[in-house]
Amino acid sequence: MLHHVVLRLLEICGDVVVVLSPDAPEPTMPAGAPVRFARDAAAGEGPLAGTLAGLLAVRTERALVAGGDMPDLQGPVLSELLRVANATPVDAVALREGDRVRPLPCVLRMPVARDAARALMDGGGRRLRDLLEALRVSAIDEATWRALDPEARTLIDVDEPGDLDDLHG
Repeated sequence: MLHHVVLRLLEICGDVVVVLSPDAPEPTMPAGAPVRFARDAAAGEGPLAGTLAGLLAVRTERALVAGGDMPDLQGPVLSELLRVANATPVDAVALREGDRVRPLPCVLRMPVARDAARALMDGGGRRLRDLLEALRVSAIDEATWRALDPEARTLIDVDEPGDLDDLHG
């Protein structure tokens, strides 16, 4: 499943960072995929800690952030996130679904997002949503991104093995 995410991100980004738990073995990546690995500072600290670990490894002005459990990211939606991030003076761009802003996928601007994530972690924050709430966010309205992904496949995440069965069944 991680291969699907990595390959989709590589279609959009030249540099992909995969965040692993401190003691996890490095997974095999698709042949020739220029993937770098970062590690959580400590196990079990939550999604904000994983995001911070990735942000600390980012070498670009912006980071496109997605979960390794999001096997059906749609390239046009990811491209739209980046287009909006390049066109607006905000710290983050995310997708609006109904009346809420989804934390993943999103685009974060460095170094403000990295600094905010570090401050939130120092204050006990652990949710990725906390980071978006701390930043100036532009949310792409649902009608816009759904025109690019009518079935909302970009938002699918696989938390349990049955979720993957549901995706293919």
